[in-house]
Amino acid sequence: MSSSHCLATDIDVNQQDDSVHELFLSNYPVLLKVATRITGCRSYAEDVVQDAFIRLTRSQLTTTVKSQVSYIFQVVRNLSIDHYRKQILERRYAAPEEEGLQATVFSATPETINLNQQTLALIDTALGQLPKRTRYAFEMYRIHGCPQKDLAGELGVSPTLVNFMIRDAQVHCHKVLQQSGH
Repeated sequence: MSSSHCLATDIDVNQQDDSVHELFLSNYPVLLKVATRITGCRSYAEDVVQDAFIRLTRSQLTTTVKSQVSYIFQVVRNLSIDHYRKQILERRYAAPEEEGLQATVFSATPETINLNQQTLALIDTALGQLPKRTRYAFEMYRIHGCPQKDLAGELGVSPTLVNFMIRDAQVHCHKVLQQSGH
């Protein structure tokens, strides 16, 4: 390629960057307001708008000014929604810092580990002695947290029968553990 072609492209990119800068500056208060409304926090909104600005200056906007403004608002809106969803997810799975500071560290002894492994082996044996659908109902409910109503529909039985199957499996496991001295 000729050097003049590369130079022309550099000029176009610089003009484009200036255009994006101007659009951001002229719309910043409104962009910030949109992001604040979605994230619920001005500080987070400022981060979102800044992230949008960085992303857009790195991209190649080649459309008209009117559609660039719409595009900028859409990017800020999408990033705000993503940030809000991330906050919700973090709140759901994160515990308060104080809770972590008060946690006690539990270090199992080899004897405790061995006893736990023996107990699990006994429970596995006990569950293996059950009818398949009883074992399935018990495991899906107790281990995977599947609601009894859903299990009933899946197994084609009443929720009451599912409840009895889970209870029977639990009673059987307790009986096996008691017989073995655990």
